[in-house]
Amino acid sequence: MIDRTDIQAAVQARLAKRYRAEGRFRMFGILAIMAAIAVLFLLIGSIASQSIPAFRVHELTLPVTLEASRVDPSGDRSEASLRRGSYNSLLQEALRAEFPHIEDRAELRELFGLYTPLNSARLQNYVLDHPDLVGQTIDFTFPISDDADLYLQGLTTTSSEAAPGLVATPSGTTGNVSIFANANVFSPIVSDIRARLATEADELEDRARRYDARAANSAGDEAAESLTREAEQARTRAASLRELAAPGGDGINMSPELPSRLVRMNGGIVHIDRISDGGRTAEGRVLVALDSTEAGSDWTIWTLDVPQAERRITDAQIAWAETLLARGRVEQGFNSYLFTNADSREPELAGVLGAVIGSGLTMLVTMLLAVPIGVATAVYLEEFAPKNRITGFIEVNINNLAAVPSIVFGLLGLAVFISLFGLPRSAPLVGGMVLALMTLPTVIISSRAALKAVPPSIREAALGVGASRLQTVVHHVLPLAAPGILTGSIIGLAQAMGETAPLLMIGMVAFVADAPSLSVGGLTEPATVMPVQIFLWSDGAERAFEPRTAAAILVLLALMIVFNAVAVLLRRRFERRW
Repeated sequence: MIDRTDIQAAVQARLAKRYRAEGRFRMFGILAIMAAIAVLFLLIGSIASQSIPAFRVHELTLPVTLEASRVDPSGDRSEASLRRGSYNSLLQEALRAEFPHIEDRAELRELFGLYTPLNSARLQNYVLDHPDLVGQTIDFTFPISDDADLYLQGLTTTSSEAAPGLVATPSGTTGNVSIFANANVFSPIVSDIRARLATEADELEDRARRYDARAANSAGDEAAESLTREAEQARTRAASLRELAAPGGDGINMSPELPSRLVRMNGGIVHIDRISDGGRTAEGRVLVALDSTEAGSDWTIWTLDVPQAERRITDAQIAWAETLLARGRVEQGFNSYLFTNADSREPELAGVLGAVIGSGLTMLVTMLLAVPIGVATAVYLEEFAPKNRITGFIEVNINNLAAVPSIVFGLLGLAVFISLFGLPRSAPLVGGMVLALMTLPTVIISSRAALKAVPPSIREAALGVGASRLQTVVHHVLPLAAPGILTGSIIGLAQAMGETAPLLMIGMVAFVADAPSLSVGGLTEPATVMPVQIFLWSDGAERAFEPRTAAAILVLLALMIVFNAVAVLLRRRFERRW
């Protein structure tokens, strides 16, 4: 006889085992969701942190005198005359007025490097909009150069200042000067330079030994000779560095390969080029004119840790940017240029407006082509088409097209729309047509799935009361399938918005400085889209394009989130449960 107690115990054991398995499964699911959310937050957080500098900009405000003879050569205030004005020279004179002691051509080129000459076009447009300002002095605000902006945001080099607290006297207020101290306050700088030179010499000698070893093991005479020559050059350079680092001598020279040292004193800035007299005297050139040559102890030694040779902005430009910031000429604010400008070769003027408009026009064409054709195809295949081999062949190929790489559609657009039909390259019209071809399978498949989800009883009831098949589909089936159709269509369009490869094939990778017009004519004007804009900026040589690339990614993600949110809202608004 079977013991009922044993059976009950076995059942309880199995139930406990099943519950533990279910608990583990639930735990693994929760952990998977948490891991996915964590990775998502990590990705978005990383992109957002990189994009922060792109949303900030340092702007320079200068009083610019719009001299009538230079702004309006003809004197008639006509648009043609105002367009011939010399606007860049006006900006140069306004900036030069801040540092009147600068006369050397090389230094003037450095000074004018604090802004891009493209800002003269903005000044020209402003005068064209306000011709009554000719002859007056206006405060014109424009972005500072991308290198200066990165420095002022603390992304170029770290710096430090030390106040010796001892009396020092400058020999002049401009040009090349000497700073005399009553003690060897510059000796720590000399010691640091000699230590760096000795370290670099050690590295060069080690490199020379490696070259000698490779030359000894080299099979070819030509390769061995080349390695021996490189080893000799390294040893020669190391010997010269050790000579410079040796104690004694009449002084030591600074070089662009070493951290820069500047002196702030008497309202000016001096760049140290040489230290002599046992660390009591520093020689250099004045970057910002000193107010006087009075002796005093209120001065500091300013160290820029990254050598000038390893950054794009010079020591002089840093000194001038800091001076303009201290004078209130430079202020930091929100970077509206990122959203109001089209693309530019200069990072500080580059924006996403052109790409956003191009994306909008391209997606408009895609939507007008893909959604009606895709829904109509799905309705025919699902509701009216006979079930035969031809219909089956079409359905299989539609499913296969959904898995075709997107670049294939780009090749198709290049061969058909551009080469055969002669449509313009890099135009939203062609881009929209290519993306419509790519999106069609997704729209058809999702629409058919939505139509299948409508209960057969709806069709039977409509037909039972005398409705035709067309009336049944139009008045009963399509309204009930609309949420699924809209959701699938919007998701397909959102996927198309993020595509890059097919658009590269039809020339939408071109640099487009002006945003296309928001009209029918804009469909055939040169344009780019957000994914391509991101691709172009990611390949930019200037470092300032890096945060702008991250900012453009955030803008594209925001657009994609909006698309998907609309799909969710539409489904919840129209969905019916059976």
